[in-house]
Amino acid sequence: TQVRSYAVRNEAVGDPKKEIIRKALYPNNIRSRASPTGTWRPDVARALQFAIPSVQAHNTIERAWLLHKRHIRKMREAELARKFESMQKAMEELRRVDDRLYMEANKQEDPRARSEAERELAKQLKTTEIRTLEARIRGLFPRELRVPTDTPSHSGWNYEWKPFPRPL
Repeated sequence: TQVRSYAVRNEAVGDPKKEIIRKALYPNNIRSRASPTGTWRPDVARALQFAIPSVQAHNTIERAWLLHKRHIRKMREAELARKFESMQKAMEELRRVDDRLYMEANKQEDPRARSEAERELAKQLKTTEIRTLEARIRGLFPRELRVPTDTPSHSGWNYEWKPFPRPL
């Protein structure tokens, strides 16, 4: 049958890079061809057979790998248990030395709670400054702090910038 030329999709129109990427990521038939995304590779069985000739050797290697992972997991768990035990001892020592400091260290704090000074300050601020005040949670890393870089920014250094004052 003959197809009308205006009904046929012209692949050459537009950016060919998009078409190449689409064909690479979404091949027509994944079962019959290797895919660069790794969904199906016909040569894996042959490569495994070449590298590990017997099923017994493969199973031995697999068990050894699982044993290795178990040893690493046990070492991590032991290290975490040791750290937790050390933290518990430190907290018990703090309780024994100063009960007030122990209670202050273990106080549950609502991150959304605002002091009276903060509420009064928020009434006088602009919307962007209020958002800055609300975004800052006491005890956490300040969001306005920037990541250090090797090169300066394109706009240069802002000498007028001052951190937003947060009343405590």
